[in-house]
Amino acid sequence: MAGTVAAGLAVDPWDDAIVSGRVVILNGVPRSGKSSIAQALIATEPGWVNHGVDASMAATPEPLLPGVGLRPGGERPDLEPEVERLYRALWDRVATLADAGGDVVVDVGLHSDFAADLDPWAIAADALRSCDVLVVGVRAPLDAVLERRAAATGYLTAAETGPVPDAIRRWEAAVHDPGHYDMEVDTTVSSPAECAALILRRLARGPRDRALTNRHHSE
Repeated sequence: MAGTVAAGLAVDPWDDAIVSGRVVILNGVPRSGKSSIAQALIATEPGWVNHGVDASMAATPEPLLPGVGLRPGGERPDLEPEVERLYRALWDRVATLADAGGDVVVDVGLHSDFAADLDPWAIAADALRSCDVLVVGVRAPLDAVLERRAAATGYLTAAETGPVPDAIRRWEAAVHDPGHYDMEVDTTVSSPAECAALILRRLARGPRDRALTNRHHSE
């Protein structure tokens, strides 16, 4: 296993013995089960660091919220320059942790549906070009996502007999477009622990399909 450096650990950048850590990107819509998989991965193999959308938003000043959690649709063009900077900070932090030997799981809902030309995947590919990255598509049927939203607090929900709000449909359409992944999991088929086990099994197989670096070439 790669090193298990924690976020605050000082590491000598000239130490040739350091082995770069692994990065797992969990991409899916809100309430698809990403965070639960990240927690299960950490519980299964201690040493992983979780640094995703929740951690980024927690460190984001209130005037810039929702930061990297900005939903699809181009609703806040005034905020998008700051969102781009926040994405660069997120991926630079992930790269720093991995380059220091840490294994990092990143739970996000990446999309390119902004008013401006902004592609968080391209920012990630540039920042993580020297890292060992596994990109995982986290899926759940819309009815399951709606049920989870209704059971949680702070999430837009659909009325029991009404149409699904456009904002939720935009998430569904944008997050998995174009959908290039090294592997995919369905959280209505597999539990978080089972998803974590599948991911660790895929990591153990060796070289990835390089979905992160290849996604733009195949569009």
